[in-house]
Amino acid sequence: MIDYEEHIEVKGARVHNLKNIDVTIPREKLVVITGLSGSGKSSLAFDTIYAEGQRRYIETFSAYARQFLGGLERPDVDKIDGLSPVIAIEQKTTSKSPRSTVGTITEVYDFLRLLFARAGDAYSYNTGEKMVSYSDAQIKDLIVESYPDKKISVLAPVIKSRKGHYRELFEQIAKQGFVKVRVDGEILDIVKGMKVDRYKTHDIEIVIDRLKVTNTEDFNKRLSETINTAMYSGNNVLMVIEEGESVPRYFSRDLMCPTTGISYPTPEPNTFSFNSPKGMCPKCNGLGHTYEVNIDKIFPDKKLSIKAGGIAPLGEYKKSWAFKQLETIGQRYGFDLADPLNKIPQEAMEIILNGGKESFEVDSKTLGVKRQYKIDYEGISNFIKNQFEESNSTSIKRWAKEYMDKVVCSECNGSRLRKESLYF
Repeated sequence: MIDYEEHIEVKGARVHNLKNIDVTIPREKLVVITGLSGSGKSSLAFDTIYAEGQRRYIETFSAYARQFLGGLERPDVDKIDGLSPVIAIEQKTTSKSPRSTVGTITEVYDFLRLLFARAGDAYSYNTGEKMVSYSDAQIKDLIVESYPDKKISVLAPVIKSRKGHYRELFEQIAKQGFVKVRVDGEILDIVKGMKVDRYKTHDIEIVIDRLKVTNTEDFNKRLSETINTAMYSGNNVLMVIEEGESVPRYFSRDLMCPTTGISYPTPEPNTFSFNSPKGMCPKCNGLGHTYEVNIDKIFPDKKLSIKAGGIAPLGEYKKSWAFKQLETIGQRYGFDLADPLNKIPQEAMEIILNGGKESFEVDSKTLGVKRQYKIDYEGISNFIKNQFEESNSTSIKRWAKEYMDKVVCSECNGSRLRKESLYF
């Protein structure tokens, strides 16, 4: 007795070249059908099993729906038992695109994206906490409930961990009528010409209002207006700080981490698509892998000199701008292009590989004066990467790829999606 939960049983298959074949196929396993050309492999898989599964599925539709699909003929087989709904990817329909997966070809992925967009829960990539979103009315009730009879400041975050002097931003905030800002945790008055250290990362928030929490009608009206203004200035996020405290509490109309205040955009099916800018990993553009320059392919034999072709992409010495720059680097770091690569100083190798800009003087032994030299070199590694990413020529891209390795994307670990999407 065959257990149809564990096997598919085909009896008397006579489609095309099949001569009354009986076969039992185990379920939940990867099964390969193999044989000579013309022996009936595709007839069994596609024209018998898949065709019958599809026919049975379409039979469940109403007569009205079936009229648009056309009738599917029953394959020439005595009986098939243990069959479940079927998906087939035929050799003819598969795309050579690196973006295609089993999910996208069969369109199962479209349903999964819709499911995650409508029913998924978001979690913070900072703390692992479940993300929350509030309406303005809920935010007002939570503030009244959390800070009874306490003095609070309502803030709108505008800059989060970014470098810059922000002089224009402070001027713009002042023009909008605000008089105070919180810079790196300290509340300051806005003064003319105000700016911060451009080389340090800063957190800047606008102080929207300072008020004492009561449960009066006037207070509730003022708080509603303050929340509305803070949401507008803070891009749907606001912060509340109790007087004397330094740790703020965040509230957002969007999905937000209650502890760190990071927010995610409202999920939609495109948020989970690696073929859409809204969902794809920004580093690998949704491919799951990147191409990185391999130093060993650029310098295949460190015993060779630059003149003898030690830098594989450049080849042997010729009169060109690239070799002229290498001679200038040699003068700066005291080596000759005829020296083996393993004898060249490490800092010079670093500039050859990654480039650099520098001006220097060298005493001329013949003229008895100082001569000015200038290094302005892109670096062989950067040149290869730029040619691969930006060139419109297929042959140049192919040339660049010879000196690169295909590696799993370090940002998404091959999953193809951006960080926010992976935390649903």
